[in-house]
Amino acid sequence: MSLELLQALKVLKEKQWVDLTHTFGPNSPHFSAFDAAEIKTLFNHDDGFFAQAFTFAGQYGTHIDAPIHFVRDTRYLEELELKELVLPLVVIDKSKEAKEDNNYTLTKEDIISFEEEHGEIEEGAFVALRTDWSKRWPDVEAFNNKDMEGNNRAPGWGIEALKFLFEQRKIKAIGHETFDTDSAIDYQRNGTLLGEYYVLERDTYQIELLTNLDKIPAKGSVIFNIIPKPEKASGFPVRSFAILP
Repeated sequence: MSLELLQALKVLKEKQWVDLTHTFGPNSPHFSAFDAAEIKTLFNHDDGFFAQAFTFAGQYGTHIDAPIHFVRDTRYLEELELKELVLPLVVIDKSKEAKEDNNYTLTKEDIISFEEEHGEIEEGAFVALRTDWSKRWPDVEAFNNKDMEGNNRAPGWGIEALKFLFEQRKIKAIGHETFDTDSAIDYQRNGTLLGEYYVLERDTYQIELLTNLDKIPAKGSVIFNIIPKPEKASGFPVRSFAILP
């Protein structure tokens, strides 16, 4: 290893690292169409070693969605390049708005206001939407937040905000604290996850069910999204973390 790399690693290790990943298990909140995770002990220490079998949907816990998750004939998880998974991190804080309106939907105007305060979002960034929805974890009822008709209420990205970020600011990827890209009200209005399809159609990925975004500054951090490499996967639990400036 060169002295340059050793010095870079030393600098990184001196910074604050923040875990952006929930611990998940059989009782964790999960997308309603999926079964709960199962964890089975195969061998214990009386057998000489401890080993387990895990059964869960690819989109479980804090996870990554590859383009193929929604869009035919696009990339699987294994085809994402390593350098795509490490990006400058921008966090747009709409936690107060989401608390007041559980269906809060991020707008293009919200992004412009953010840039007036923090400067223009740089090309190639990973933009995360902070809503503090992660603070409801692991309470399934609080996370689903159903209304009297049984519909979920949750904040999310508006389609015009996403178009502005990807087409005007040329960002690389997004992340959020909820199950879906779209706000629940937009999903109910459109009858489909329009925003999620739009993002994955950009031939990129997104991270869902992030946590600890309240510990990250608006700009200046770097996000790492570390994933296994299963064959032909549409998504998988991820270990996301940030290194602060």
